[in-house]
Parts: sequence; structure tokens; C-alpha cells
Amino acid sequence: MSKQFASAGDMSEKKISFTEIGKDLWAFTAEGDPNTGVIIGDDSVMIVEAQATPELANKVIEKVRSVTDKPISHLVLTHYHAVRVLGAAAYKAPTVIMSQKARSMVVERGAEDRESEFMRFPRLFMGYDNVNDIPPLTWPTTTFNDRMTVYLGKRRVDLRFLGRAHTAGDIVIHVPDANVMFTGDIVEYHSACYCGDGHFNDWPTTLEAIRSFDVEAIAPGRGDALVGKDMVGKALTNTADFVSSTYRPVARIAQGGGSLKEAWDACRAECDPKFKDYAIYEHCLPFNVARAYDEALGIDTPRIWTAERDARMWADLQG
Repeated sequence: MSKQFASAGDMSEKKISFTEIGKDLWAFTAEGDPNTGVIIGDDSVMIVEAQATPELANKVIEKVRSVTDKPISHLVLTHYHAVRVLGAAAYKAPTVIMSQKARSMVVERGAEDRESEFMRFPRLFMGYDNVNDIPPLTWPTTTFNDRMTVYLGKRRVDLRFLGRAHTAGDIVIHVPDANVMFTGDIVEYHSACYCGDGHFNDWPTTLEAIRSFDVEAIAPGRGDALVGKDMVGKALTNTADFVSSTYRPVARIAQGGGSLKEAWDACRAECDPKFKDYAIYEHCLPFNVARAYDEALGIDTPRIWTAERDARMWADLQG
């Protein structure tokens, strides 16, 4: 019996948590759905990750207003995926920041990604019957390459590109006075990593760059807030294990001349015992195997996912 496509069968509402992970630093989480970070400065607020729609963004804003009435001045988008960026308009932030590489990926493949993710995550786009009904992306006003610093009054916020991982343009946000980091989907907690646009060989090195900050807490891309160095360390190790456990068996098959389906079977044998109960695991696995297979054969730039490619690959592997 074939599995229902991606997250099409997951329509149950998720419980929202709003956790303080440092002084005036908050993580908005929802049982494996995309997370959002909140950084409260002296005079204004920075939001990290926009959510998939303005309706979902308004749930974040409601939580923000429960702890501060300061205006939202900055919105930071850690990468280009639609479920992270399409809610941007709701915040009305005058400054919207992305890495230059992430912005270039919006230009290159943003339209295809919007259509693809609309089909993958119907619950996140509830209220929209057609992909063209989704509000368009609020384009970034500011981009950078390796690093930039924003001051929210006296509060310093460092934005860094530490290396390729979940995508080629991922950034992290570090708040030095609390030693807290917002990592986007570079780090996950009890949620499968989506690697369909990833860089497997670079990802572990980027995780080690994050580890070198020795932070007190992390707001990951999905899953619970990580508070305390012990929890942070375990999540970094677990994320690295997920990425490596996915890539190794697939690369062995691909480089030995085996088929994508054989690589799929090898990956399941390695990953199912450890990760099958993780959020969005069955959703992510076919995309992860397809990308790992390509990377193992020397395809450095991930191929663009379209709704048609999604459906064809899903039928081949999960059908």
C-alpha cells in the first residue's frame, strides 16, 4: 500500500509552545512544524523565520504581544524555503534580511519551491485553495555574504554564514549577551532533517562550527527549544548522525552503480531503527535519498524540485 504523499495526511492541529531560552529571547515551536525565533532588543523586536502564511505568522505575533509591545523592526530569513518565508508580510518589518546566496536561490527556484511545498504541506497552507492565492514573498531589503551585525538598541545580534548544510545559503543568528543561537533547519530536534536541497558532505562541518560557539541554548528549525549545553550538544550530535546515516548507505550504492531504489532500501535499513518515529520522517526520506544519490555522483548543486518531480519521485520510492 502506498503512503500518502509527503505530509498530506497530517492535518491535525499542533500544540504551540512559546519558550524563553535566554533573557528576552523566545522560541515559538509547534510539535515538529517550522519554528520561529523572537529577539527582543531595547527598542524593537527581531523575528527569525516568517512561517508559511500570514495566518500562521499572526499566531507568532500574538505570542510576541504577550511579552512585549515593542515594534517589530527586523525579520531575518535563514533560507529560502516557502514554509519559512511566505508569512513575511504579516510582520510589517521595515528591514528584511537574508544571505545573498539565499536571495539568489529565491530568484532561481523560489516559484517552483512555493508550488512544491504547497502540495507537500497542505495543513500549513490551510485557507488557500490554490498556490497562486498565497501572498507573494516579501523580498529582503538587506543581504550579506559571510557576516553582519544588527544592533537592537544596545543589544547586539550577529548573523553568520558558517557553511552549507540544509541549503547552500543557510545562516545562523547569535545573540552574544545571552550566548543563544537560532539555527534554522541546520539543527533539528526529534524531527527528520529535510535534505532535499542539502549538502551532505558540508553539513557536519557546519554543525561543528555551531558547536564551537558553546552556546547556552538553541532554537532549532523544528522540534523543542534546546536549553542547556547538554541538550544542545546532544541535538548537534543527533543531527550529524541523521545526516551521515542518510548519506553513507546511499553513497555506497550510488557509487557502486546501484539504482535509486536500491539506495532507498539501504537508507531505510540504516535509518529506520533510529529515526522512524521522528516528525516528518516518512515525508523527508524520499527527497533525502534522491539528493544524497545525486551528491554521491558529483552533482554539487541540488536539482530544482517541482510538483511534477515530487510526485514522480514519490511514486517511485514510497509507492
